[in-house]
Amino acid sequence: MFLSFLKIGTLLLGGGYVIVPLLMNELVEKNNWITKEDVVDFYALGQCVPGIIAANTTLFIGYKLRKKTGAIIAFLGLILPPFIAIVFLATLLMKLAQNPIMVDVFWGVNVAIVILLFLAVKEVWKSSIVDRFTLFLFLLILALSVFRVSPSILIIFSAILGILYKLKIRKEEF
Repeated sequence: MFLSFLKIGTLLLGGGYVIVPLLMNELVEKNNWITKEDVVDFYALGQCVPGIIAANTTLFIGYKLRKKTGAIIAFLGLILPPFIAIVFLATLLMKLAQNPIMVDVFWGVNVAIVILLFLAVKEVWKSSIVDRFTLFLFLLILALSVFRVSPSILIIFSAILGILYKLKIRKEEF
């Protein structure tokens, strides 16, 4: 089971959606351990819980096959290849980051990222700041963020204010 999930983890590039055909091929067609319906059900369940979809789905399948031990074995098989790749790439990037040419490249990329962030904000601004209330909310959250209020609190606070505002609007419409 470990080797099957190791193979899946090695081929799993592109996020959680890629895992379905890999699971179907390895677990349903080659090994006949579970059914196609099981894969679909566990994938749907994996999307419903917090965390990485591929890892969640793997944990559910491993648990079905061998209970807690199966969940651990399947999970370790899935995460080992990307873990090794990340360690290898981090080592390589640390060496590259010390190269003067790469320092210049990263500086240039940082400038480009600032521009891309600006363009993203510009697009979101067009669809988000649509009236006086949303402008007020933006300015309020901006001011609170200057005082280093936690982003989590700012998001929750914005959501609550948005809900209250929309409830008020609906109430006035009736």
